[in-house]
Amino acid sequence: MSQHARHIVMTAVLLMATAIGSWGGNVTFKAKLDSATLIMGKTTALHLEITQDKDARGFFVNEQADTLNAMVEIAERPQADTTDLGNNRIQINRDLIIQSFDSGMWIIKPIPYVVNGDTAYSNQLTLKVLPVDVSQMKDVHDIKPVETVPFNLLDWLPDYWWAWLLGILLIAAGIWAYHKYYKKGVNPLKPSRKRLPPYEEAMINLQNLKAAQLWQQGQEKEYFTGLTDILRVYIDRRFDINAVEMTSSQIIETLKKNDETRAVNEQLGMILEIADIVKFANARPLADDNEVAYQRAVNFVEATRPVEQPEKKEEAKK
Repeated sequence: MSQHARHIVMTAVLLMATAIGSWGGNVTFKAKLDSATLIMGKTTALHLEITQDKDARGFFVNEQADTLNAMVEIAERPQADTTDLGNNRIQINRDLIIQSFDSGMWIIKPIPYVVNGDTAYSNQLTLKVLPVDVSQMKDVHDIKPVETVPFNLLDWLPDYWWAWLLGILLIAAGIWAYHKYYKKGVNPLKPSRKRLPPYEEAMINLQNLKAAQLWQQGQEKEYFTGLTDILRVYIDRRFDINAVEMTSSQIIETLKKNDETRAVNEQLGMILEIADIVKFANARPLADDNEVAYQRAVNFVEATRPVEQPEKKEEAKK
């Protein structure tokens, strides 16, 4: 290819690139975090990068706000700097120093930026805040040494101490009975009914949850809490696994070793994953997500239903 022909081709490519850039819009808005994981109380930088025409005038909608959401605060707003990119284009770099005092997975929604009457939005980010490990803290000590006072039992015993002791014992017995019986809805004075098998109990509870129509009333967090609690109790009773006290990842890893749950373990994992996002990140799932999660829960219980042995069927008939 001759030098003249090469010059013509390069000129055409530059013209096409300019046309495409104009067609794609005059403002680009990107956001990124220095670190997506943060220790509670520490700070990190949220970098905002805006590319626009030099003569355009823009502003942030929430310039005076001191929070990005209920869990993430803006600790500092350093001065923005501008870079001339040529071709009547500039790049604005703006940092926000953020921090959080609540552990969890928090979503930073797109940030609005208005320029020439139009609104551009940054990309959505997720910030994971870890709790402070108190065991790693050093140089923690009392301001003043604790003084040792000689103990004298007579100084501590009030008059009619036996009446006080009897009262304390009665209060302790009442607290114990409350936690053992009444808090769980059990009345020790009434004969207890035989508990339903795990499968039947789970199916009845799922039907009751569906009839309550929680997510239809905007109570997605309560809906997924009830759904996962039903599954945890079912797994506890069905497979003798303490799922009530386990995290979602521990439940999935434990059930991977069980032949009866291997086929539907993926569906359970999807339910627990979306439930954690709804409960801890305050996300709002779609209506289809709520329906699919419920159906997956039913499929899991149905797929792991115990197969009744022929001998037991014969005994039941007799």
